[in-house]
Amino acid sequence: MPLPYLLGLLTWRQLGWMMLGLSAVVAGLEVIRLVVGLDWKVFDELTRSYEETNPAGYALYIFSTTAVALVFRPEIAVPGMLMLAIGDPVSGLLGRTREAGERKRVSTLAAMFLVCLGVGLPFLVPAAGPVVGSVAAVAGALGATLADGVKPVVAGYVVDDNLSIPPTACLAIAGVLFAVG
Repeated sequence: MPLPYLLGLLTWRQLGWMMLGLSAVVAGLEVIRLVVGLDWKVFDELTRSYEETNPAGYALYIFSTTAVALVFRPEIAVPGMLMLAIGDPVSGLLGRTREAGERKRVSTLAAMFLVCLGVGLPFLVPAAGPVVGSVAAVAGALGATLADGVKPVVAGYVVDDNLSIPPTACLAIAGVLFAVG
């Protein structure tokens, strides 16, 4: 999602507006799917079994990336967004299909951490310097890896990692940057 910003096609503010528009479209699609009951073939392809009666992962992806784009500065939000966009698919490819609440293997989590660290360093080191930027990238990668590692079930609702990776990563990055001034 941050690609138009990174390519200089949109300002950060314009990207935020675009993300809000996408969130509105996705919210509409989810209302049609969950409330109206319209069952399009595309929904079968985009949703997992535990999402049949809950918001789907694609919607949570858009909502979480929109939230971090609106709350955080680009140097914090972009790594968090990319940790979901790049790290999560790598983790998914290396992992196996799991039930909600089941933990991923350590090797899959290690790969997720390394990919997220690799995503974070190019943005955070220039923004905060080599030491602080590296520590912030490690914190973000740890946050993203933690969010990716377990899908908790809260009150019968699966907290999908598409919802939790960007804010967890961004909060960890922002925490480091705030702690060192």
